[in-house]
Parts: sequence; structure tokens; C-alpha cells
Amino acid sequence: MTAPRTVLTVFGTRPEAIKLFPLIHALESDERFVSRVCVSGQHRGMLDQVLEIAGISPDHDLDLMQPDQTLDALTARLLMGIGQVLDIERPDVVVVQGDTATAMAGALAAYYRKIPVAHVEAGLRSGNIHHPWPEEVNRKVIGSFAALHLAPTETAAEALRRENVDPAAVHVTGNTVIDALHWITDKIAREPLLAANLMPLERRFAGRRIIGMTTHRRENFGHGMESIANAVSRLAARRDVAVIFPVHLNPNVRAVMNDRLAGLDNVALIEPLDYPHFARLLDVAHLMLTDSGGVQEEAPALGKPVLVMRETTERPEGVVAGTARLVGTDADRIVAETERLLDDSAAYDAMARAHNPFGDGRATQRILELLAA
Repeated sequence: MTAPRTVLTVFGTRPEAIKLFPLIHALESDERFVSRVCVSGQHRGMLDQVLEIAGISPDHDLDLMQPDQTLDALTARLLMGIGQVLDIERPDVVVVQGDTATAMAGALAAYYRKIPVAHVEAGLRSGNIHHPWPEEVNRKVIGSFAALHLAPTETAAEALRRENVDPAAVHVTGNTVIDALHWITDKIAREPLLAANLMPLERRFAGRRIIGMTTHRRENFGHGMESIANAVSRLAARRDVAVIFPVHLNPNVRAVMNDRLAGLDNVALIEPLDYPHFARLLDVAHLMLTDSGGVQEEAPALGKPVLVMRETTERPEGVVAGTARLVGTDADRIVAETERLLDDSAAYDAMARAHNPFGDGRATQRILELLAA
């Protein structure tokens, strides 16, 4: 009988945890694998929320989060810390996800030890190394040497082939974020109290269409954030809508949003939501305003249009399919596109009913079989 293959999964942020916990669950229940988990703590509180709800206890927790740390300092500490874990565990394969500093450093540390890297959500490209920054370069670095490229879509797979990645190493799996969303919505249906903290806002805004909102991208800091806040303030002048806005912890976001939006009676500036409550926000929202990558994938799975407050996206499939629209950070454009969806039912239905290109909820099983092979 073949010995089980040791798989070390490395991640450090909430989005990575959400997209990897279905795979970790599958690895832990499959006798072909020994599953080990290393978290960097790149995001601390938000990461821990997902670990708790998913029932994952890391084997290694580097706890590297520090206030206002620079990217080079973070990367150096990640590379050293993950390298030490690799020397202890000596895994057969290292799994990383997406485009964070943790993913890039984890992959690089594995490469330095000639350990194969499996890259979940491989092949996303915006074509601009500064948008999103530094994520575009992080994923290009991983894509240059990963042994297994687990692309969520055919568009992502083709981007890798254009970069001369061996086609035999590229596999279209769908996106595990859809697997995770199905898991959490089923869990909320069984245990409604998991998302009960949104109920007071749902009652407060009854009869109004809810605009869900997230923003946190570094390239939008400064003028972009101020313009986004201006747009939300103008939209809040409408009495038929309400905005629920979990405000990112970064002071570059909080200071601007609190200054411009605090006190508006139909704008709820709330603390970042744990995963069940965010899934509930997606469910109750009429549409989503975001600069997040993950929301571009998740919201369409629940039939919610997405207006992307960025100049470029590494998820063009949503734009092509019609589930998402790029609106940038210009306040006039954000207001105009939002009001189009609020006032034109045909335009809204066209986006809400468009086919979600990001997966069917079976990405985890496909990845599992590729890791076994």
C-alpha cells in the first residue's frame, strides 16, 4: 500500500482561509493524505474567525501580524518562519492559495527546498503589476515555478499557458470559494444564530434595498477612498436604499469613511464581519459595491450584481459573463452605475441572472484527485 502523502497547507489571511478550508476538510478525511496546516497570522482576528467556524486547529501558527509593518519586513519574516516549519514537517507538497504575501513567501520557501508547490486559484492576471498591488506580482512569482497550477477558470488557465507554463501542469478546477459558500449557507440554514447579529440591521432597514459594501485595496488609499466615500454619501441621499458597510480595520480606510459617512441614518458602518455574517450580508444585499476579488466570485453565486470599484480586475470572467462591472473609483461613475441597477429592472435582472463563471461547488474534489495523482 502506498504511504500517505503529507500535504502542508500554508495561509495567513481570512480570504485564504475561506478558500482553503473545504480542501483542508477533504484532506483530513482522506486516508491518502496526512494533512498539516501552517498559518502565518498575516491577518489575525479575521483569520481566527474563519478557523473557528470551520473547526480548523493549525499545527503551526507563526503569529506574524504587526501594526503598520512594511511589505519587505513582512515578507522576510514569512520566508524565515515558513522555512523553519518546512524543515520540521518535510512535506511532500505545499499548498498555497491566491496572491498574498504569505502565499508568495510560502511557495518560495518550498521552492528553495525543492518541495513541489500546488497553487490554488492560479492564473489570475490583471495585466498591470500595480493593480492590484502587490498581489499581481505575488501570483506571477508563484506561477513561475509551481508544480501544479489549479486554475479556477479556463481564462485563468489560458493566462498561464500564455506565460509558457507547461500545459500538463495546468488544470481547471473551478473556485473553492463557491464550495465554501455552499458549506456556510447550508450551515446557517441549520444554525440561524450563526448570523443573528445582522438581524437588528435587517429590521432597521426593512423596506429598503440594501447595498452591501466593502473596500480595502491599497491602490485605492487616498484619493480613491475619498471618492468612494463621496459616492456612498450621495447614494445615501436616496430614501429607498440603505448601505451596510463592514469597515476594514486599516486606518487608511477607517479614517476616511468615518469622517464622511458617520452619522448618516441609512449607512451602517459596522465592524468587519465573520464569515457567516458576511455570507448573510451577501444574501440580503440587493447589490454589492466592492474592490474585493472574492466578492466578485461569491456574490454572483447568490444572484447579486457586483460593481467593482477598481480600474482593472484579475477576474475578467465576471465582467465578460455580465455578473460584474468595472466602475473604478470616480464618484460620478459609481453613483451612475449604482442608480442604473436601482432604477432599471432589466439592467439589474441581466446581471443578477447571468451565469456565474467561477464554479459549480465541486472544485475541492477535483483538487483532491489532482493532489493524489
